[in-house]
Amino acid sequence: MTSRNEHDDHARPEPAAGAVALLEGVRDGLADVTLPLALPDAEHARLEAASAVRQLDDYILPRYRSLDAPLLAVVGGSTGAGKSTLVNALVGHPVTRAGAIRPTTRQPILLHNPSEAAWFEGQRVLPGLSRIRGVLAGGNVPSSRAGAEPDVGAMSSLVLLADPAVPGGVALLDAPDVDSISDENRKLAGQLLAAADLWIFVTTANRYADAVPWKLLLNAAARDIMVAVVLDRVPPGAEAEVSEDLRALLNREGLGGAQLFIIPETTLDPMGMLPEGMVRPLRVWLEDLAADTAGRSDVARRTLNGAVRALAERVSRIAQAAREQQRAAAGLEAGAVSAYGDAAGRIMEATRDGALLRGEVLARWQDFVGTGEFFRSLEQNVGRFRDRLGAFFRGEPPPAVRVEAAIETGLQAVILDEAANAAEETDQRWRADPAGRRLLGTDDLSGASAGFADRAAAEIRAWQEALMELIRTEGQGKRTQARWLSFGINGLGAALMIVVFSMTAGLTGLEIGVAGGTAVVGQRLLEAVFGEDAVRRMAEKAREDLAVRCRRLLDEEQQKFLSRLPDRQDIADSALTAHADALARLAGSA
Repeated sequence: MTSRNEHDDHARPEPAAGAVALLEGVRDGLADVTLPLALPDAEHARLEAASAVRQLDDYILPRYRSLDAPLLAVVGGSTGAGKSTLVNALVGHPVTRAGAIRPTTRQPILLHNPSEAAWFEGQRVLPGLSRIRGVLAGGNVPSSRAGAEPDVGAMSSLVLLADPAVPGGVALLDAPDVDSISDENRKLAGQLLAAADLWIFVTTANRYADAVPWKLLLNAAARDIMVAVVLDRVPPGAEAEVSEDLRALLNREGLGGAQLFIIPETTLDPMGMLPEGMVRPLRVWLEDLAADTAGRSDVARRTLNGAVRALAERVSRIAQAAREQQRAAAGLEAGAVSAYGDAAGRIMEATRDGALLRGEVLARWQDFVGTGEFFRSLEQNVGRFRDRLGAFFRGEPPPAVRVEAAIETGLQAVILDEAANAAEETDQRWRADPAGRRLLGTDDLSGASAGFADRAAAEIRAWQEALMELIRTEGQGKRTQARWLSFGINGLGAALMIVVFSMTAGLTGLEIGVAGGTAVVGQRLLEAVFGEDAVRRMAEKAREDLAVRCRRLLDEEQQKFLSRLPDRQDIADSALTAHADALARLAGSA
């Protein structure tokens, strides 16, 4: 008997080694697929990815690594079709349990020639199923008590049974019912059929057109797998009619090459066995296949290539699902970015349309510069204006900080209001989308975040400090320095803030005489100290700095939405698309 290690160490051609490397990469890529967004096809695509990983582990990778391993013939079919009875007949004695209680086969049994035990004792195929070494029953055990006791807890194990009656080169696997009342049985049956080199599909004369078996048979056609169909319990005299109808169905669905075997309706013997010779044609076909090394190799390669071709199509569909995830995530992200970008625009618009020069800010500024007497000074020449201001500032300390505080309060209110508007808009957009709604869950993000008001206030104060530093930097020349020192840094800063908030003020009517006139005072004051060009430059720089800070505040705030989006790598499709193309080339090269 050849050892397991000797089988594993068989040298394989370089193309096969390259194929294995590709398939291992595909397997890892599929295992990483999450598709986290709640899109209509996401759940199906996730199930497809998991199923593809299982088939790679159970069949495709093992077969590529061991092209000379025995064929695995899975015996499958509908409930009560007689699968276990057929398996017992093929080996000539009861080895697997048959009977009327459903489901009979819970624990799959793999029958192999004793000389080929090493191929199946390890985890080469179906690695997710643990191994149990079975023992052949004596000759007096009927089929109703043969094999393993039905055990719902044994679904994750595979009973290995060495039997000299199984020809070397082919192993038989008795699978659960494909339409079992047990969900776990159905899943396991599908998994085992996906791991097969060939199928022996058992159906009956009154159930051969059922939908569930045909769904699996169509899957076999897509994989180009070799199929032998056993039509069981055919009433006397109906063989020709039923077999002709079944053959027509097979031809129509692309399975015209399937072997068809007929088992007439008959009475089982006391051991629960079919009469000797009833399955002789099927047994001879299996023995001939087992004895034909080249034929077995052709079957293995044909099934393997079909499985890879089907896998390529499956991976392509999963890649499409990943692209849909990307589009959905991009749409949700764009919705949030747009809402917060619009909010930033509205904040800056509020700082230029004169809105902030009304109310408390206007009152504090007028308190600072005086009212009628100060405005009348605008009619005097610049020198006299400067002297009067200098005298004013050198008196009792002016309340410039009140202007700064009023500006901070007013600007903070605008920022908070627009952040709340952006949050509400984004929340509504996301909740209108199933994927966004799932990401938000029961959390309410429709207002400004806790602590945002403090962050906004701190950012405004930082902007005001930067504005003061801008004035200091601009007034470095000795002559200018004397001027701005005479006016006072806080007073100039307050004036510059007023100018910033009125750069393109769209004021009309009586407001021109109040807010507009107020801005003119500040601008004249600054121009008297720094000159017209410098004032324009400082105001533009201060305004740009404010815009950057507001945008940064809102960028940070929108992260409460964007942080819920999946990592781009989790929904990337580029590797999947490349893998699908490579798999198609691999299947086409054989």
